Amino acid sequence: MSAVPLSAGEIAAGVRARELRATDVVAAALDRIERADPQLCAFVEVWGEEALRRAGEVDALLDRRGADASLPLAGVPIAVKGRNGLRAAGPLLAAGGVAVGATSVPGPGTPWQTWGLGARGRTVNPWRADRTPGGSSAGAAVAVAAGLVPLATGSDGAGSVRIPAAWCGVVGLKTTNGRLPSADRTGLAVPGVLARSAADAGLWWAVRAEEPVAAEAALPVTAVWSPDLGFAGPDPEPVALARAAVERLEAAGVVRLGRPRRPLRLADPGPAWLALRTPGADPAGAERVRAENDRRLAGVFGEAELLLTPTAPTAPHGHEGPGDHYSTSLTWSFNLSGHPALSLPAGFGADGCPAGLQLVAQRGREALLLAVARAAETRVEG
Repeated sequence: MSAVPLSAGEIAAGVRARELRATDVVAAALDRIERADPQLCAFVEVWGEEALRRAGEVDALLDRRGADASLPLAGVPIAVKGRNGLRAAGPLLAAGGVAVGATSVPGPGTPWQTWGLGARGRTVNPWRADRTPGGSSAGAAVAVAAGLVPLATGSDGAGSVRIPAAWCGVVGLKTTNGRLPSADRTGLAVPGVLARSAADAGLWWAVRAEEPVAAEAALPVTAVWSPDLGFAGPDPEPVALARAAVERLEAAGVVRLGRPRRPLRLADPGPAWLALRTPGADPAGAERVRAENDRRLAGVFGEAELLLTPTAPTAPHGHEGPGDHYSTSLTWSFNLSGHPALSLPAGFGADGCPAGLQLVAQRGREALLLAVARAAETRVEG
């Protein structure tokens, strides 16, 4: 896989200081896309002419003003999820970001969402072309993991940011339900971001939520581990990889793992989630599950600041489909409950594909997730 020469933060700082030209940065991103996308199929549309025009506007603005702190994403190439992704990207463009294209999402004809269909064919996992990247933010995760862009927007209704982040080895943030605008009538799907680092995801969050992210959380952060949330049946390998990542965080002083007074046993959110997504279905049963799970999660967060789980219950599946095991079994509880959650890379399985560790926090505490993820990168990988 190719690598992004600079992070989003480095690009923006360089463009603001006039050490880099936005047009050069964007032209390089477009060149990477042109060379790699025939194999990856991460994009459905590439907006080369418009992206270069927009980059030129950023350069002209900074030439007039000099270094301008009001453009925290100056010149940063950004991929947006799907052909309608620009509708939600306004704040990123106002911050100096440059949209270079629309990423792939699941194509028509199947009920499963953990795949993508680009302009040139099916979207492939950049680590193994015979495996899916996850979805529905499929192309977004691939574009970031393969180094085509440093940031991509996503949306997450059942794990659609976190699952592809885990399977492609990048950071994926699902925001608190209702905190940012969403067109989803059920309230289950919310905006999110995919990035190569927690620092870059924090830049996206600071722009979208107008909330800064601390360089580091007050460490160690108290945490509770659950391999299965009390109902899911994950495969042994994703659990082992996530647990090993937790142990690395403990050893680095990022988290302090505690034992809850009662093991966490959530009700399976699947039937409730499906009822809320089905027009005309009676929501009463779904709301009872939501209320009971909220009560149990409140107990966890009364004792700890973070809940840690594997992100996905399986390794990436082939392009023929996921089989009988729901890839969402460890993520969609938090679309139902509304808690923010982040997938952090957790190493590689025997098949050579990445896995993820899911961090869940109390509602409204995205900044904590991002600060812990950044500490994990600097202290564990650093």
